[in-house]
Amino acid sequence: MIRMAIAGTSREDTHRARVYRHVLIDLLLLGIIAGLIGWINRPYLEAQVNWFTSMRPYMLAQVRPYVLAKDAERALKPQASFRECARDCPEMIVVPAGEFMMGSPAGEPGHFGNEDPQHKVTIPKPFAVSKFDVTFAEWDACVEVGGCNPTNDGGYGRDANPVVFVSWDEAQQYVAWLSRMTGRPYRLLTEAEWEYAARAGTTTAYWWGAEIGKGNANCLGCGSEWDARQPAPVGSFKPNAFGLYDMHGNVWQWVQDCYHHSYTGAPTDGSAWIGEDCSRHTVRGGSWIHDQIRAANRGAISSDDHHDYLGFRVGRTLGP
Repeated sequence: MIRMAIAGTSREDTHRARVYRHVLIDLLLLGIIAGLIGWINRPYLEAQVNWFTSMRPYMLAQVRPYVLAKDAERALKPQASFRECARDCPEMIVVPAGEFMMGSPAGEPGHFGNEDPQHKVTIPKPFAVSKFDVTFAEWDACVEVGGCNPTNDGGYGRDANPVVFVSWDEAQQYVAWLSRMTGRPYRLLTEAEWEYAARAGTTTAYWWGAEIGKGNANCLGCGSEWDARQPAPVGSFKPNAFGLYDMHGNVWQWVQDCYHHSYTGAPTDGSAWIGEDCSRHTVRGGSWIHDQIRAANRGAISSDDHHDYLGFRVGRTLGP
């Protein structure tokens, strides 16, 4: 009987050990699965941690108290300015609705075929445009809270200098972040909006006249201290009639539109022209290292390219 009891105890111990092994294996498998799920979702989890520890506190303290109320937004008049943060976000200028001729006549000196055909565009509603190109101070505020990627200044300086080495995709990242912080529709300008804002009611090659002159902008041959050397701090030259600075020269500016080789079939309502091939996006305005900075001048750059002569400015849709 003693032997039978011992044998029974041994079988129970073996069974218990087997159960423990299965439990440990199951726990190990669950741990591995949880670890894999965590690894796969790591970017999401890191983003959530950053949102609650950095970005959201910044939004609540530095942005949301300064966002325009709806009635204040409706009361805005053309050329009114506003900034929807405590500091280090774009100052915006209200641009009125209107019509203009987009492109350039064949007789304009420097005319290119991609500026044809000249056509009337109607801007149906007022909208807001950043007074300056986005600066390094504004970009770095986004970087600091994890909303944007760091970017090189090329040794030209940061702070009030226009941000450079920013791709179209990264410019989109910035306006998406600004929209999230403010709860308002920030975006890139459409190409039509850009030219309308640059011309500011004029029909000449530059808002100041038919000739490039001296000291009106930063470009190759513009006669400024920064010509062909580096970007100038924003606001170093006179603004146009809408109160916008550096629409000509300094840095090329990304717009929303995909690049098209001509205006054949272009929208006439001021909207962005997207199309099927968006491997390149349009840039406008010219730069410190180029001699073509006319209001009608257009360029095309691959959407993921980075250059020390390439930046952007932002737009904002206004409520009714």
